[in-house]
Amino acid sequence: MLSIFANPSYDFIGKRRWAYGLSLAVMLLGLASMMIKGGLRYDIDFTGGGMVELRLPQPASVGTIRSRLNAVGLGDAIIQVFDNPRDVLIRTQISQTTATELSQRIVQALDPDGTAKSEVLRVDVVGPQIGSELRTQALYAVLAALVAILLYIWWRFDFRGGVVTIVSLAHDVFICIGALSLTDREISLPVMAALLTVIGFSVNDRIVMYDRLREIQARQLRKGFTLAEKVNLAVNETLSRTVLTVATVAMSGAMLFLFGGESLRDFGFVILVGSLTGTTSTVYVAGALDVDWSAWADRSRQSRSGRGGSGRSRRAAVAGPPTS
Repeated sequence: MLSIFANPSYDFIGKRRWAYGLSLAVMLLGLASMMIKGGLRYDIDFTGGGMVELRLPQPASVGTIRSRLNAVGLGDAIIQVFDNPRDVLIRTQISQTTATELSQRIVQALDPDGTAKSEVLRVDVVGPQIGSELRTQALYAVLAALVAILLYIWWRFDFRGGVVTIVSLAHDVFICIGALSLTDREISLPVMAALLTVIGFSVNDRIVMYDRLREIQARQLRKGFTLAEKVNLAVNETLSRTVLTVATVAMSGAMLFLFGGESLRDFGFVILVGSLTGTTSTVYVAGALDVDWSAWADRSRQSRSGRGGSGRSRRAAVAGPPTS
């Protein structure tokens, strides 16, 4: 197996407090963005409406396009110009029409003389009821994936590992959604597919780390090591594999983001962000929470044991010495 680290011994768990603070700051930044913008932006797949992507015969400003659409009652449409100034995306809330009628209406508005027809690249029309159903189904899909992962990790490892894995996956999804809000991107069906892909990629990292940790514990390697030291050892031993895997996934996401076209750009963006945050949260959320939960459970058991022992001592003192 290719290794890019020679006997790494980084103290990941020792830096977990800093990682907690950084993750919290990033999530709060995304939450603030969503609150300021009044929530997330949803694609017409989830809200209903029409979308037409056109290639104009020559570049036109957003103001010019809006004035021409206003003449046919579509002045409130959302207009987006791509890197190629001839490519334009027009979104409208009108859904009580067919795709053909909507595209013809927009093309005629942009070129009333009919001298230079615009090329229609893509047309989508989604009714409001269908959009609401798709939004609900997408939420159910994410929740079902998380529940299935919880049950699998619980069955293969333990309940604590399942819970901290779900928490870390929720952390990854929330950071991806926050990044979408910060960059003013929409939640669409490709984005939901990317989020599910991130969940699957991230849980694979957790399983590899937990497998190595279980191997260390089962063989009783490094006797006398604390759980934090064993987690550190497991992460360091799988570090080369983790870095190589995330590098390939991140490069794939970057290629989709840069060269995949508008339909795949948001998908690639989520894959890129999710691969990076998913790998770091394997250690700084899943592994670190596992260590902190274990320490808290040990303290609770010691506290209960201490209270029980002192209670028995007090009862013995009240009862006095045994009589013969």
